[in-house]
Amino acid sequence: MDHIVLSRIQFGLTTLFHITWPLLSIGLSIFIFTAEILWLRTKKAGWYHQARFWSKIFLLNFAVGVASGIPLEFQFGTNWSGFSTQTGHFLGQMLSIDATLGFMIEAAFLYIMVAGWSRVSPRFHLFSTGMVALGATISSFWIMVANSWMQTPAGGEMVNGVFVLKNMTDAIFNPDMPVGFTHMWLACLATTAFLLCGVSAWFLLRGIKTDFFMRSFKFSIAAALILAPLQAITGDFSGQTVAKHQPAKLAATESHWETNAPGQGAAWSVIAWPDPDNERNIIELRIPYVLSLLATHNPVGKVTGLKDIPREDRPPILPLFYSFRIMVGIGTCMIFLALWAAWAWRSGRLSPARLQTQRPLLWACVLMAPFAYIAVWMGWIMREVGRQPWIVYNMIRTADAATPLSSSSVITSLWIYIALYSVLFVFFLLFVRRILHQGPDTDEIPPTQNRISNTYETETGGIQ
Repeated sequence: MDHIVLSRIQFGLTTLFHITWPLLSIGLSIFIFTAEILWLRTKKAGWYHQARFWSKIFLLNFAVGVASGIPLEFQFGTNWSGFSTQTGHFLGQMLSIDATLGFMIEAAFLYIMVAGWSRVSPRFHLFSTGMVALGATISSFWIMVANSWMQTPAGGEMVNGVFVLKNMTDAIFNPDMPVGFTHMWLACLATTAFLLCGVSAWFLLRGIKTDFFMRSFKFSIAAALILAPLQAITGDFSGQTVAKHQPAKLAATESHWETNAPGQGAAWSVIAWPDPDNERNIIELRIPYVLSLLATHNPVGKVTGLKDIPREDRPPILPLFYSFRIMVGIGTCMIFLALWAAWAWRSGRLSPARLQTQRPLLWACVLMAPFAYIAVWMGWIMREVGRQPWIVYNMIRTADAATPLSSSSVITSLWIYIALYSVLFVFFLLFVRRILHQGPDTDEIPPTQNRISNTYETETGGIQ
């Protein structure tokens, strides 16, 4: 492998590892914020205990996310210096806004959210938690602005090998950004919902803290029932955007070789084994008209085939074809699992007396938790690999953006990253296991304003 392929592998692996943590940071911060609102409105201690317990996992997740994200920034200079030089006038601003606006808001209020329960009023603590959630969402917005611009660049042009920004609004709100950000943000919430559902189901199977975990289990079911279908709907919008602006990605994702003739719909290959060398599918199971309907919402809409795209402009087919189908398959299972769980809840099968009759449902929820992450990884592979051979679609080729390094140096750094991230992941598992083993403290009395004042004076020795 040359240094370009190795640098792509390195950036891809570090990105897949890093993206695991912001998913939960965004979704879990919103859940904790919601739990605090419910606590203040209902005065039920159970919601306070939810916020306290899941805040511990949020803090650990946040720390790993920060540690794993720093190397991504470094690689723009070490492995992709050409890309930084050519696009830094715009992307540098987007990443700076992310750091100074989104991340700084999140970090500034994080200590109050985690350790300020007995030091500030409940309402100010709620405000701090809300700011953490807002900061996480703002950060994801600017990251998706940068990534969406790489998918559908707008707002400027290349001049002497450098992107010159002419209209900031057009660049930020490029064609992919609205649906790209929405789809990714919903993915964060849906993944969090199924993780909460899975963890809660695990404890319910063992009969530990049933009241506490039944509360989070039912909350996550209600959230998943809304989020899973919304995720599918935004995925459909995303597919239409790809069909319009990135026809090569769509054709490779569907292993679609021949452009359909006018008046004839393009068939969708449910399963296939693509043969890129001979420009065909060796094995395939096709449904007539469905691809046209999915891509254009017209049963006879035109879908460009790979044979009409130069070979040098085609992305890899196999990883796109199968990652897309894995993602869609898991997403479909999520919808059915949410409906199954909602039906069990509605019919009274989640009551304490009947809960153990629902062990198949609980085990399905446990298994879906890691698959929710896999679905996001598959979607991200489709999104990024599908842009190849362009690092900025139809503007800058990946081969022209890489730093000219020796293959041995990239291999060395790749193994270093793998080793460090493996250690980081092991430590995360050890600490999260300790948190889960300790479980929630359901006997803790929620703070009140008087208790906060007394605690503060005790800790500080009173007002001097």
